[in-house]
Amino acid sequence: MKTIVITSQKGGSGKTTLAAHLAVEAERSGDSPSWLIDTDKQGTLSLWHERRESDTPQRADVPFARLAGGLKLLQDQSAAYCFIDTPPTISEQNVSILALADLVLIPVRPSPADLWAVSETVTLVKEANKPFLFVITQAKAQASITAQTIAALSEHGRVAQSFIADRVPYAMAMTNGRTAPEIAPKSAAALEIAALWFDVKSRFQESMKTAKILRSVVNG
Repeated sequence: MKTIVITSQKGGSGKTTLAAHLAVEAERSGDSPSWLIDTDKQGTLSLWHERRESDTPQRADVPFARLAGGLKLLQDQSAAYCFIDTPPTISEQNVSILALADLVLIPVRPSPADLWAVSETVTLVKEANKPFLFVITQAKAQASITAQTIAALSEHGRVAQSFIADRVPYAMAMTNGRTAPEIAPKSAAALEIAALWFDVKSRFQESMKTAKILRSVVNG
């Protein structure tokens, strides 16, 4: 099982929307079963899941103190992916969650405020020695600030090739427990979510190739 932690110390960056959409997309693309864990006290991801009619993805209601054990149980149940939504704060809890990640996704809106705030998140992730991927959210494709944000983030780490545009279907879908691709399967939103999930999975494939090369070098 791969554990994907979505984190950002900036509120409103789109963590919950990203977690919900990627977990559903994993199921839709056959990379199942996927699970969700909500560690944010606001419980927005849990509220979204309670409104959801579909049985997948499933949500594990795991207390923070037993999070590591909960992930082990999911792995024993043959879960493929677990997506963990986190609160927008710098805390010992978030540091502990990062330690459990196989990959960290850092959503960033293309704005000066978000760029200023992201450095704290990157510092925490790098201190945890975890691979990470920036994801541009709520972006306007033709706006120069989007390109500037991508360029600035690229100096600190990889940026996902597919970004989440500022589209109405995302908000509409989240209000009733669905995702944008589910309400509009052939929409631009559906295409960008599918592309983003492919990009996320590619990070794991690259890591496996790197590990294989390193083993080959070590073993002669």
